[in-house]
Amino acid sequence: MKKIDLHMHSTASDGTFSPSAIVAMGAAAELAAVALTDHDTTDGIDEFMDAGKAHPEMLTIPGIEISTLFDGREVHIIGLFIDHHNPGLIEFIKRIQGQRHDRNLKLVEKLGQAGYSVSLDEVTAVSGGKIIGRPHFAQVIKEKYAFNTLQDVFENCLKRGTPGFHPRILPQPAEAINAIHAAGGVAAWAHPVYRNQNERSWVRRVLRKIAPEGLDAVEAYYSKFDAGQTRIMTELAKEFNLALSGGSDFHGENSPGVMPGIGFGGLEVPENLLPPLLEIAKKYILRSC
Repeated sequence: MKKIDLHMHSTASDGTFSPSAIVAMGAAAELAAVALTDHDTTDGIDEFMDAGKAHPEMLTIPGIEISTLFDGREVHIIGLFIDHHNPGLIEFIKRIQGQRHDRNLKLVEKLGQAGYSVSLDEVTAVSGGKIIGRPHFAQVIKEKYAFNTLQDVFENCLKRGTPGFHPRILPQPAEAINAIHAAGGVAAWAHPVYRNQNERSWVRRVLRKIAPEGLDAVEAYYSKFDAGQTRIMTELAKEFNLALSGGSDFHGENSPGVMPGIGFGGLEVPENLLPPLLEIAKKYILRSC
């Protein structure tokens, strides 16, 4: 059975490979399907879908990853099979991007106060003028202040609890789910148990709220999941009648060691997850027409 990768990022957000390069890498890895799921933007999807025409053997899936807030913690919702030209989704994304810009201005201020002088122009240059996120700030700081790795920058400057951290204003999960459904897409919760304590109870608590709000699937396969975490997600998906999804969360050089379709080398997202996701997508496509 072939493998798939339904969680990948390009230069349209905080990855280091172009959307067309993502397609080429997926084809080289002989994947059955790849999804482009950039953060809070669909800017790379046209290029991604055009590149996919040269590889009819591989399904190219338009997607997005939207950060939301639940009980003070981030919950990332992935949209798969979306109509990226849907007016409602576009308006929703613009609102999120505006809030991201406001957060970035505060990052510049707080990093400066902490002794790390970074301008928004410098960060914009690194991002290529696309969606600006903390990895772009990390790249600038790494070069200017001689940090060894991007992770070192996050640990010292950018993660929660450090002097440069500033939270974003985020939508609720239901808002993201509704926007994805209105665009004919399938809503999946990304990396639910990654870096969480009391994993099973945390996921069950969130699912009790967002499954009735329309969540369709959960990532059970992820680069940083071990076998136990995959088992937790598979069991909870069955309990809440949700489909399964999975992917590498590939960001190119911004995710060292992670490769399309294989994660750190042991990831196997099976092709047989696709049919249930496609069936769900058909329901929302008909509803959105």
